[in-house]
Amino acid sequence: MDLGIKGRWALVCAASKGLGKGCAKALAAEGVNVVITARGAEALNATAAEIRAASPGVQVIAVPGDIATAEGRAAALAACPQVDILVNNAGGPPPGDFRDWDREAWLKAIEANMLTPIELIKATVDAMAQRSYGRVVNITSGAVKAPIDVLGLSNGARSGLTGFVAGLARQPRLASANVTINNLLPGWFDTDRIRTTMQAAAAKSGQSVEAMIDKRRAGIPAQRMGTADEFGAFCAFLCSTQAGYLTGQNILLDGGAYPGTF
Repeated sequence: MDLGIKGRWALVCAASKGLGKGCAKALAAEGVNVVITARGAEALNATAAEIRAASPGVQVIAVPGDIATAEGRAAALAACPQVDILVNNAGGPPPGDFRDWDREAWLKAIEANMLTPIELIKATVDAMAQRSYGRVVNITSGAVKAPIDVLGLSNGARSGLTGFVAGLARQPRLASANVTINNLLPGWFDTDRIRTTMQAAAAKSGQSVEAMIDKRRAGIPAQRMGTADEFGAFCAFLCSTQAGYLTGQNILLDGGAYPGTF
């Protein structure tokens, strides 16, 4: 299927690894020019080189920086000739007990996982509407649908973003101008972050990492972790011309792990 987005420009955040990288690769494969940003310059430049080799017909611009800062956002936006597609993404805050989190911990989580996406949306959607095309995909978390007790910082910040998007996406001046805003909620995907989290949990429990991974895998009907590439492919479809009637939705990709009907 031709997604109808060849030649457009995308800004993909936290794209040096994991799900963000999967999204950038999938968009570039569809002929989209990409500006990718992440804090680690070495990994980001390696990803840019990988995408250029796989999709030689597109422009790939790497902008090292922290998207959760005003300076990082300004640099990323300045590097993108126009933002037709915005993929919001940021590493989640650490797990823990809410009794141990002070005000600064909460503000840091809200800044990265709620306010930063809102700032980027604010900077781009009106221009998208003027051009009669725009796609915003926010990578949030399956924890928005089924909260995880040790991820309270993430549950709170990402749920705040979800509520904001629910209202904004339905504004007629955006929806009628072919600007869509949707959230992708990943479940358990095989990424460096998940591996690191599992290593910490294994060390605390005394079990091996592989034993803990096997236990988690057994609780997923698909009996496996998702891959960044298949996540990216779904993101690319949400950015397509064919997805213009889909907006304000929370789409859970979790291999069937969430047990609810709704």
